[in-house]
Amino acid sequence: MNPALFFTALLLTPLVALHAAELKLASVLADHMVLQRDKPIAVWGWADPGESVTVSFAGQSKSAIAAADGKWSLKLDALTASAEPRTLTATGKDGRKVEVKDVLVGEVWFGSGQSNMEMSVKASNHFDAEQAAANLPLIRYYSDTNGTAAKPRSEGKGVWQVCSPATVGRFSATLYFFGREIHREIGVPVGLINSSVGATQIEYWIPAEAQCSDPETKANYDTFMRGYTSFDEARFAASYEKQLAAWNLAVEKAKADNKPTPPRPLDVLAIRKRKGTPAGLFNGKVFNLAPFTLRGILWYQGESNSALPGPNQKHLYHKQLTQFVTSWRKFWDDELPFAWVQLPNFTAPGEGWPRMRESMLKTLALPKTGMAITIDIGDAKNIHPTNKQEVGRRLSLWALGTVYGKDVPAISGPLPAGSTINGNAISVSFKHTNGGLKSITGGPLTGFQIAAADQKWKPAEARIVGETVVVSSPEVTQPVAVRYAWKDWPEYSLANGAGLPASPFRTDDWPVPGLKK
Repeated sequence: MNPALFFTALLLTPLVALHAAELKLASVLADHMVLQRDKPIAVWGWADPGESVTVSFAGQSKSAIAAADGKWSLKLDALTASAEPRTLTATGKDGRKVEVKDVLVGEVWFGSGQSNMEMSVKASNHFDAEQAAANLPLIRYYSDTNGTAAKPRSEGKGVWQVCSPATVGRFSATLYFFGREIHREIGVPVGLINSSVGATQIEYWIPAEAQCSDPETKANYDTFMRGYTSFDEARFAASYEKQLAAWNLAVEKAKADNKPTPPRPLDVLAIRKRKGTPAGLFNGKVFNLAPFTLRGILWYQGESNSALPGPNQKHLYHKQLTQFVTSWRKFWDDELPFAWVQLPNFTAPGEGWPRMRESMLKTLALPKTGMAITIDIGDAKNIHPTNKQEVGRRLSLWALGTVYGKDVPAISGPLPAGSTINGNAISVSFKHTNGGLKSITGGPLTGFQIAAADQKWKPAEARIVGETVVVSSPEVTQPVAVRYAWKDWPEYSLANGAGLPASPFRTDDWPVPGLKK
């Protein structure tokens, strides 16, 4: 053999060994996790191309061969719930082995959205009492700590935490209070997975191909993308440095004058880095979590989309939320139950919040979906209302009643189910009237408006007749439409016998001024 060739081969041999792929599992498959009961359990990871990997858990073993890119995946047979801590083992060639310890089997729910899903238990009402009561080791919580990504990213970051007084403060409050109710009522371990980023629009969470599947949402996606690619980072960085220098001087002056510290300048570059491109948060913070087997998905978002300029943005949200649900279900290859939190009452002038609530109401036409109506538990001045206990409870009523088939007082507040014009009045019928419609205060119903064909809205009188509300006004003799709670911070008065408030709604479909056709 040519000595030069022999020497080259000798050098290359150890390099191959040094660069052998690590046998590993997906980041979400880690110590203290909860696996979904009663469904085939997805397990995946990476190894050398062509390597056979065997996964053993709870008395069963399944094998898979790593593909050319090193990825392998398999499904364990469905298991019943178990609070017994067990070990999942992945074994490859030459005795390579990965162990995942303290694994339970129960119910797993995924939560996503912006800051109200991200908001912690520590920031919610009565934290001291909640912390003291949080010795619940069968509830486990995983938070994805990845950032945004321009392209789908397969590997994630995060750890599972066992619920305790020491850890619960960092949990998503909405997810935790939901999961606690499920755990109490179902009596099995509960796993909660959170992937949320504050102040983000829905565009960042929908796969690019889904957004580009419709002309309207594609045009919106293209606009967002052009804004991202044309952004002059150097110019904004220089501007921010000047603002920061001026702010530092203002802080020193405020201290010297014993005055309040002025707010820090907005760091546009940091916000840009956190959000990334449209679809970037799906790529970076969701893609890596599938196909982890789930029971369902919860969503708390919409505030940022309501604030985007132009009525077209609010009009699009129904399509976007529909794309969001259907694309995530397609990605998981499972028609997962899906629920969201309707935006609460809050002072945000204009029709942004009412129209976002309407979009959420309309999207309930999708199968296996639900909505927590929160029009009564917001905060006029705080976009992050702190009563997340009730938000979680209302989501849990939907899940318990629909997903788990439990007998609950109601799965939703009243939802409009149609209307008829009878002379000088309009009768609106409702579903989810469990226990009968009622006035929240016990007094007259408020928050209703009525209009004739001239589209001029007048305050209306409303009375309950069975499962309908009859609406009229002496100022409107020939009514054609009704609206209820149609403001950012509206009057509300209607509930069902379970005490859950009715959703804001309108019976008209009158055009929105300035809406693009």
